[in-house]
Amino acid sequence: MCELGRVSRAGYYRHLEAQAPKEADTEIRGQVQKVVLKHRRRYGVRRVTRELRDLHGILVNHKRVARIMREDNLLALRYRKFVPTTDSSHRHAVYWNLAKRLKLTGINQLWVADITYIRLREEFVFLAVVMDAYSRKIIGWALERSMQTRLTVTALRMAIERRRPPVGAVHHSAQGSQYACPEYVSLLLEHHLIPSMSRAGCPYDNAACESFMKTLKQEEIYANEYLNLEHLRNHVREFLEEYYNRARLHSALDYRSPEAFEAGLTDGDRREQAAIFEFSEASEIYRSDKGVKSDE
Repeated sequence: MCELGRVSRAGYYRHLEAQAPKEADTEIRGQVQKVVLKHRRRYGVRRVTRELRDLHGILVNHKRVARIMREDNLLALRYRKFVPTTDSSHRHAVYWNLAKRLKLTGINQLWVADITYIRLREEFVFLAVVMDAYSRKIIGWALERSMQTRLTVTALRMAIERRRPPVGAVHHSAQGSQYACPEYVSLLLEHHLIPSMSRAGCPYDNAACESFMKTLKQEEIYANEYLNLEHLRNHVREFLEEYYNRARLHSALDYRSPEAFEAGLTDGDRREQAAIFEFSEASEIYRSDKGVKSDE
C-alpha cells in the first residue's frame, strides 16, 4: 500500500501514530512479535530494532521495542555460566599466540577453533567448530560422543574442503591435546596453515570463537530439548548452516549475516592477501644499548 500510494513506510507510521496511537502501537507490537518468533526468541532488543528498520522500514526507538518485548514476555532466552572444556596438561608442543598480533584485512587470514560440550538426556556430546575470524562465518564443524582427535580433525577437514586456505593463513585454538596432537598439527602444516594457540586457561585469547559458543548455547541449545544425538545434529546443522551463517544479524558485521558480509566484500578483500602483523610492544622487545656499561 505504501508503494502504491508513493509514501514512505516511516511516513505512514508517523501518520498512523498521530491519528490512531493505539492502532499504531498494535501494529508495531505485531511486527515485533513476528521478528522475535521468526528467530525463535534468539534476538535481543538491538537486533529486533535493527531488523524492524532495515527489513520492514519501521523506525522505532529501541526503548519502545524493549518495553513491548518485556510486556509480551518475548525477551531473548539467557541461561547458565561458562564451563571450560580444554585440558592443556599434555606433552605436545605448544605454539606462540600469533592471533593477537594480526590486523585482518580479508577472509581466510585467521581461522579460530574451539570445542564445547552439550548435555543430552542420558549423555554428554561434544561440538568442535572452525570459524573465519574476519567474517565470523562457521566454515567447519563436527559433533561426536567423544572429545578425541577425530572430533577436531573432522571439523578442520570440512573447513579446508570448503575454503581451500591460502599459504600462510593462521589457525588459532586453545592448547588442548585435541589441537596440539601430531595428527592435527600435521594436517595444518600439510595445507600450509600456521598454528597459533591461546595462553593456558585464558579464553579471552580466543574471544570470537568463545562468543560464538555462547550464542550457540543461549539461542539454540538451552532453548530446546533433544531426543538423541541425531536429533541434536539436525538442529545444530540447521542453526549453523541455515540460521547463523545466512540469516542471523551480527553486530560486529554492521548487523549483517556472515554470508551477506562476505557477499559484500570487494575483489581486493577476497584475494589471497596476507594479514598485517602489529607489534605494539616493540619497545619492550627492543631496548637500546645506549648508556649500558660493558666489560669490554
